[in-house]
Amino acid sequence: MAHYAYLDENNVVICVIVGKDENELIDGLHPEIYYSQGTQYTVKRTSYNAKDNGFRKNYAGIGYFYDEQRDAFIPPKPFASWILDEETCQWQPPLPHPNDKHIYEWSEEDLNWRVIEIQE
Repeated sequence: MAHYAYLDENNVVICVIVGKDENELIDGLHPEIYYSQGTQYTVKRTSYNAKDNGFRKNYAGIGYFYDEQRDAFIPPKPFASWILDEETCQWQPPLPHPNDKHIYEWSEEDLNWRVIEIQE
């Protein structure tokens, strides 16, 4: 069993399906070609194990972008200030997340981490 992402004309993932294993031909066709037949979409295999085996960097999700040059699925950018990590194809904040007992959220207005106050 493998998973396949359908890409729109801008290489944005619109759907992910479960399909045949990537090494099985379907009617003599590679699954990416088979699943794209009769549609206007490009189909690319994706894997839950992407981070472990480096396959297309990330498991595709709806709204992810498929970058042909990197052969990678990239999640939507969470904030304008965040920077793409070229190795993982994940967005990183301009400042590292604090490593202490507090809970933080990113403030794009301050370009910094804010402590979330928990009401007890």
